[in-house]
Parts: sequence; C-alpha cells; structure tokens
Amino acid sequence: MIEPRLKYVQCLGASGLRRMAYWEWACTGIDQPAQAPVLVCVHGLTRQGRDFDTLARRMSERYRVICPDVAGRGRSDWLSNPAGYQIPSYVADMVTLLARLDVEQVDWVGTSMGGLIGMGLAGLPARPAGLVRRMVLNDVGPELGFEALQRIGAYLGQNMEFDSVEQGSAYLASISPGFGPHSAEQWAALSAPMFKCTEQGVSLHYDPKLALPFAQVSREAAQVGTAALWQVYDSLSCPTLLLRGADSDLLSSETAQAMTQRGPRARLHEFAGVGHAPTLVQDDQIAVVREFLGAV
Repeated sequence: MIEPRLKYVQCLGASGLRRMAYWEWACTGIDQPAQAPVLVCVHGLTRQGRDFDTLARRMSERYRVICPDVAGRGRSDWLSNPAGYQIPSYVADMVTLLARLDVEQVDWVGTSMGGLIGMGLAGLPARPAGLVRRMVLNDVGPELGFEALQRIGAYLGQNMEFDSVEQGSAYLASISPGFGPHSAEQWAALSAPMFKCTEQGVSLHYDPKLALPFAQVSREAAQVGTAALWQVYDSLSCPTLLLRGADSDLLSSETAQAMTQRGPRARLHEFAGVGHAPTLVQDDQIAVVREFLGAV
C-alpha cells in the first residue's frame, strides 16, 4: 500500500522559527511525478494531516498531495505563545509551505478550520492568477454557528490520557457523532494518528493550549469575524465546491445557500446522515471531490 513521506518546513512566527510537519504523497499517475499539480489538504481544529489518507491515496493518481499538520497538532511544533493559534498565522505558514514546494498555485481541500485557512490563502493578492486554483470547502463558511463553537470548546484543550488507543478511539467517537457512520476499520484508521505515547498510555496529539484563544471568542467577536470572513469570501473568484453535512450545526443551510449566490458562487453538495463534518473517507464523498477537481 502506498504511504506518505513525513517532511518538515521551517516557519517563522512571533516566537521565532519552528517546524511544521507535512505528509507528502507522490503522484503515481504520471512519468514525472515532480511535475504533477499539487493538491493541499488541511484538517480541522483538533485533527491532523493523516485524516486525508484515504482521499490522498485516490487523488495521488493525478496529484502530488500535501497534507500538513497545522501548528500545535500532529508532528508539528507547539507554539510557545498560544496567542499564535490563529488563522492569519496558519495562512502565513501555508505561504511558506508553498515556497518550499516550489509551486505558484495549488488546488485546496479544507475541512472546517482548513477551509478558513484556504479562504485566507485564496484571498491573498498573487500574480498571475492567485495561489489557489480550485477550492473545496468542507462544512465551513464565513458564518459559523456559535452554539457549535461552544460545543467544540467544551472538549477542546482537555489534557486527557487513555490506557490505550482503543480507549481513546472510543472517546473520540463519543464526541464526533457529526462525522457520520464509519466501519470499525475506517474509524480505527482515522483515530490512530490522533494519539501519541506517554508513560501512562496515550494522549491526544494536539497542544491543549489551543483552547486559550478559542475560549476568548465571544458572540460579539464572532459577529465581527463573520463580517470579515464574508468580505474575504466575496473577494474570491476561484471555482469553489462547498460540501455540507446535511445535519451540520456549524454551517447552516442558510449560510450554505448564500455562499452559492455570493463571491465565487460555490457549487453546493450536501451529504445526508452527516453533521460536522464529512470525513471524506466514504466512496460517495470522495467521488464528489474527484469529479470537481477532475474538471481542471
């Protein structure tokens, strides 16, 4: 089975240099893989780059696929100042990553937070045609359900330890009903990279201090952020596919519909029986992404 290579890039932040990890899947479908177009897949708030293993294997037939661990997650360094756990910092890291990859333009798949990072990157002025060629936003948009943010904040940052990966996996299942149904094998594959070994057993891979800036988001601050995000979204022109779990509490149906009428006028596809957010491991979900990106 094809496996990715773990690589690192040095990123510069307010506290100095730090490493960001990324998983690279070589293109298997052309004679000169280094010349393949690049697809960047970026995960949600508490996840990591191996979330995209199933999608990346499929897409590596035509793409060089890059799946970073955003700062504070997975194999990437934790920040000494948790105030840096913000979308603008992540966007700056992705600019550095694109420079390392030596590409001027990429296609983008972003789940939740990864979609917000993609919007920020796509909104940067870049010649000749912008940094993002085509973009998939997975269950995220300029307006986010505040109650969903509070739900996420209720478990974010708890420094939990488990006796085994299996026990930790069961906990993740209990807080992730929105991911929809998965087979035992699929859930095990999604869960295993979420843990690191400790003296007592295993713990979640991310920095618990991610919760600090997240906890400071009030309803009023969220409204200000919504206005800024709509401004960014309205400035975009790249072809955009919007995926939504039909039961999502983060991306409302009203916001999704508005996104089809504003900015890049996203093409909307909803998945029944799924909330926040589709994991893109199911065949029907992958087929929608492949069809959209295959239109390049």
